[in-house]
Amino acid sequence: MDRSNHYEAAFEAYLQWHRLCYVAVDETRRSRLGDLRVKNLDFIVHGTGGLGLLVDIKGRRYPGGPPGKPRRVWESWATLDDVDGLARWEQIFGQGYCGLFVFAYRLAADVAPPQDLGDLWEFRGQRFLLRAVTVDDYRDRQRVRSPRWNTVALSSVDFQATARPFRYFTREYHPTAEGLPF
Repeated sequence: MDRSNHYEAAFEAYLQWHRLCYVAVDETRRSRLGDLRVKNLDFIVHGTGGLGLLVDIKGRRYPGGPPGKPRRVWESWATLDDVDGLARWEQIFGQGYCGLFVFAYRLAADVAPPQDLGDLWEFRGQRFLLRAVTVDDYRDRQRVRSPRWNTVALSSVDFQATARPFRYFTREYHPTAEGLPF
């Protein structure tokens, strides 16, 4: 976890506010599994339902793009290294743990709050919306975004189908399709 990263700091404040048990992972050095270096995750979280969550935070702005030409797209890209690393951590921790990408969207001031306010989080005067996708769902649906940068992403349809409010994984909440801001 990088406390200078406002997305990760906002997520940690969310965990503290909701009194969730967590460990913030030191990202200053990559972990080694034998000779293999693996990208660190950001948090290990235990929800009230007993499921262990291995969390990699992906901070994004909504809308994205330059101020004069905002793009109203829920960006869901990650690197192949992110996906492979999170899947490896899930294998290492084993049964009872789930690798999870948490997309923390910093909402612009002119964005109307979504109907589903449960994971709308205010931190240091900024609003963040937390949406999560399991690494398995992500890997099954990922498409190459940039071969040059080794990035992948989900289509808007796939993201809408798989992304859930973060609390879905911590509180056994099962949202309906209505109410999600996508």
